[in-house]
Amino acid sequence: MSSHHIVKEKQEPALYIHELGSFDEELLGQLLEWSPTVWVASTEYEQLSSMGIKIDAVLGTAPTELQEQLRVLPAPNGNINEALDLLLQEGYPAVNVISRIAHFDEFTTYLPQMDLVLYTDKAKHFAIKTGFSFWKSKGTLLWIDVMAYFEACNLVQLDDNNFEVQEDGMVTFSFSVPYLFIGEYL
Repeated sequence: MSSHHIVKEKQEPALYIHELGSFDEELLGQLLEWSPTVWVASTEYEQLSSMGIKIDAVLGTAPTELQEQLRVLPAPNGNINEALDLLLQEGYPAVNVISRIAHFDEFTTYLPQMDLVLYTDKAKHFAIKTGFSFWKSKGTLLWIDVMAYFEACNLVQLDDNNFEVQEDGMVTFSFSVPYLFIGEYL
């Protein structure tokens, strides 16, 4: 007996690749596993196309060799905000972004409308709301942007922004600001 998975359009987070850099190919493969919509900055198009990745849209200048059914979208400033604005306009509720940018300063306005995860070659960064919890192994290191007072169970602070999970189990957060920003080291 075989099992078939049907993925509805926009059910999986879109993937926007702004800067690939030295991003882990295995992790990239995991992000591509469920065939998300893939948008890339024009500066990254050739490298990703040469890797055999099916690209749905390129932002910026049109590449010389176009994949079939590739959309070329304007991005005069070449920044992530342009991609997020267009993805939001097209109704994507969640987006994974690969970039060297690892902070949410410029992107907090998108958080009420979409789930946003920022990936760098070193960490996965995301915003959480109070009451969020997840299971982590003892010794897992987390980077937390400490912008306001928060409480967390099963977590000890190592230095300004680095925290370590004390025991295998749930880590739960509570705070009074709208979001807390966490990075999980890869």
